[in-house]
Amino acid sequence: MTNTSKKSGSGTPPPATSGIWGGRFASGPAAIMQEINASIDFDRRLYAHDIAASKAHAAMLAKTGIISQDDGDAIAKGLDAVVKEIECGDFEFKQELEDIHMNVESRLGELIGDAAGRLHTARSRNDQVATDFKLWVRDALGQLDEDLKTLQSILIDRAGEHAATMMPGFTHLQSAQPVTLGHHLLAYVEMLGRDRGRASDCRKRLNESPLGAAALAGTSFPIDRHMTAGALGFDAPMANSLDAVSDRDFVLEYLSNAAILGIHLSRLAEEIVLWCSVQFAYAHMPDAYSTGSSIMPQKRNPDAAELVRAKAGVIIGALNTVLVMMKGLPLAYGKDMQEDKVPVFAVADTLALSLAAMSGMVEGMTFDVERMKADAGSGHATATDLADWLVKTLDMPFRDAHHVTGALVKLADEKTMGLHQLSLDDMQSVAPGITKEVYDVLKVEDALNSRNSFGGTAPTSVEGAVAEARKRFLDG
Repeated sequence: MTNTSKKSGSGTPPPATSGIWGGRFASGPAAIMQEINASIDFDRRLYAHDIAASKAHAAMLAKTGIISQDDGDAIAKGLDAVVKEIECGDFEFKQELEDIHMNVESRLGELIGDAAGRLHTARSRNDQVATDFKLWVRDALGQLDEDLKTLQSILIDRAGEHAATMMPGFTHLQSAQPVTLGHHLLAYVEMLGRDRGRASDCRKRLNESPLGAAALAGTSFPIDRHMTAGALGFDAPMANSLDAVSDRDFVLEYLSNAAILGIHLSRLAEEIVLWCSVQFAYAHMPDAYSTGSSIMPQKRNPDAAELVRAKAGVIIGALNTVLVMMKGLPLAYGKDMQEDKVPVFAVADTLALSLAAMSGMVEGMTFDVERMKADAGSGHATATDLADWLVKTLDMPFRDAHHVTGALVKLADEKTMGLHQLSLDDMQSVAPGITKEVYDVLKVEDALNSRNSFGGTAPTSVEGAVAEARKRFLDG
């Protein structure tokens, strides 16, 4: 940690002006200014993307005759050497050079001499960083899709195993209707599918190149922006130079999508916490994803799930950070935008960790099938089936059937028994037309099997949904 108390006020600034932009200034920046201005501690993660963009830019400059082919070749060779140094751990990152762009360019100069000074022709750090960051986020979206697909695959496999495993379905965390565990797990497969769709949409929208917009107004050099865009895998160059350097929609969209995903993971994590509790006892967390207590030897804490649940707040906070940062910025570039990378990098790391942990938990969890089956019929879970039977069999309007069923539920509560335990006389005391066939729909198994509408929880429907999910999300 830097001791800023010795650098503020009348502290002596560095004797030399900045080698990056010092021609305009008679003296160098204060030490505290140098510290707050530098971003190399975090934007070094952009090194591969920065060098790839610089190679594309240099090749275009040589192709258009803006620099010589010899200089273009020297720049490309030198940049390859810089990459190797960074990846081997031999590169010295210098705070006084501010950022990854100038660190790379400075080292390039040491390696190839004056030709390095031609690399920055017809570009600015404004379009450079926008290009680098888009390339980085694009790669992050690709990795995110792979991680999401992995978790989907595990959920689909577990859903197939438990296509007919009965459990209570809840609304308001109260027993509502019986469902199957497979059906429940497939709900998260669908959520993650939408998350993947949003990531794909984000990638499509961001895939336009800022490179060549220069500082904000374009350039007088005869550059070919379509050439650099194609070389970097972009669909096209961005159409407006002001927008190109000031746009951070792709950051906000990435973080917005991440926040939605974080909420999905948090919801599943919360259910895992509940299911692993002694009170529910539906699931058993593998030792690898559990912890104990320092004082209570009997405890098995689902800490991995709790941490995934908490990390949704980290992701939402990152989105809020960038939203607030961008909300009042006039066109074009402001140094505020330097602060957009830290939250994005943190979110990418958080998502990778959370998805890996969730995949491990879901894959390793075991379920108490008998306990879940016993609870599936609790809380008069087949009451809706009774109401439906009254509509189908006695031609009763649904609202009347709802009223009759409610009266029977009340009667069952008074007798401290389930609906299926009421006698036929009890049933007929409320609705004389009820026959003994009503008991067929009060069985949990029958209630489940009857829910065979598209998207329903009947085991046969779930088996079909598993196959369809595998086809939609994994085989494409």
